Amino acid sequence: MDDVTKKLFDAVDSKKDAFIQRLSDWVAIKSISCQADTRPETIRMVHFVKEEFEKLGAKMEICENPNKTEFFPDGQELQLPPICLGVYPAVKMENKKTILIYGHVDVQPAKFSDGWDTEPFVLTEKDGKLYGRGSTDDKGPVLGWLLILETMQELGIECPVNLRFCFEGMEEVDSSGLDDLIFKVRNDFFCEGIDGTCISDNYWLGTEKPCLTYGLRGIACFSVTVECAASDLHSGIFGGTVREAMTDLIQIMGSLVNGDGSINIEGINDEVDLVTQAEMETYKPIDFCIEEFKKCHSVNLLHDTKERTLQGRWRYPSLSLHGIEGAFADPGEKTVIPRRVIGKFSIRMVPSMTGEAVISCVEKHVEMMKAKLNTPNKVWLNCSGADKPWFGAPNGFLYEAGKIATKNVYGVDPDMTREGGSIPVTLSFQEATKNPVILIPMGAGDDGAHGQNEKINIKNYIGGIKLFGSFLHELGKQ
Repeated sequence: MDDVTKKLFDAVDSKKDAFIQRLSDWVAIKSISCQADTRPETIRMVHFVKEEFEKLGAKMEICENPNKTEFFPDGQELQLPPICLGVYPAVKMENKKTILIYGHVDVQPAKFSDGWDTEPFVLTEKDGKLYGRGSTDDKGPVLGWLLILETMQELGIECPVNLRFCFEGMEEVDSSGLDDLIFKVRNDFFCEGIDGTCISDNYWLGTEKPCLTYGLRGIACFSVTVECAASDLHSGIFGGTVREAMTDLIQIMGSLVNGDGSINIEGINDEVDLVTQAEMETYKPIDFCIEEFKKCHSVNLLHDTKERTLQGRWRYPSLSLHGIEGAFADPGEKTVIPRRVIGKFSIRMVPSMTGEAVISCVEKHVEMMKAKLNTPNKVWLNCSGADKPWFGAPNGFLYEAGKIATKNVYGVDPDMTREGGSIPVTLSFQEATKNPVILIPMGAGDDGAHGQNEKINIKNYIGGIKLFGSFLHELGKQ
């Protein structure tokens, strides 16, 4: 570790309490992008981030979302959150690399009544952890970039690289409009002069060992609708006399995936790459304990080895059933036969799989089930989108800087991992810039993003801020 890095780390440590308070201010904004009543707060959050980076001296711009508005189920048409672009320093430094930093400032829904132990939009410190919606996904990491740049500025350390920023407020709703902005509206910003892209919107595999990530699964989201009547029916009058929609839907949903996790759709695995011996070797050095993973999340695992569990997480497709819309779900009894029910599920896709082929396989399967059930009910399938997987080579200047920076902060070499989640825009940045992307996670594997009691460990939050600074510093040396 050189003198500049040590000076930077010491300054970050001295600002720990102030940095936690800053995160509290960000978490307090209820920027839930998928709900109509919090859409104004999501828009406010994007503007707030713009103002925060402008205080740093960055040149920031609010861009109208190319999709402009969207309709909610209740008929409301609301403005989509804008996208914030920026550059820092405001005047480009010659002979220095240009790095694009991406992050999102919208969050998933959260209410205390969902089962949280604390108010989700009040950052709460307990046992070295900071609980709050967005603390790890993705407000903490986005704020981390701002805080390290502020710290560098206060210490008189020149920014080691040119930075471009892209911050959005719709990532939790499939990044609506962002691809259009990248490839059509502002392609000059994204396609010229960017040497690499850095994203911090994923997590360590476990709780102790840091990692760098070079692959993500894609996702295709589906819904199956079954309709049996013009209105809901009284089960005492109509039970035993009508073909019920829920009965058909349950059988269709149950036919999609087996209890061992294998997908029961013909042709779905045809595009999946075979496991090579070279790939198998990459699992050996990874520090991942399946018992810790099982204990952290109180889950029952499908596989009993590290290698097969990791493969199930990132190199094989998976199908998950998410819920049934239109069915009675409140406490108590309601003896109704719903007129229409909608089953929702998704398929996580891996490299070499295409959305077109996956959709075709699912369509054929649903048609096969309709014929098998011989149902007179209306049945139809909808796919809301199929986002491509991303796979990058875990080498080159981004990863070399990331490895050194990780060792500077944590004293160990990072694991090189792929991830099972999806960040659709990752591949878009790689294709637009024609240059590599790296994922540098800040949070730990038990942070609980999207769930109750989402948190970030203080050691990860402060360590992540240091990691970003050291990463930039190492890039500047190249």
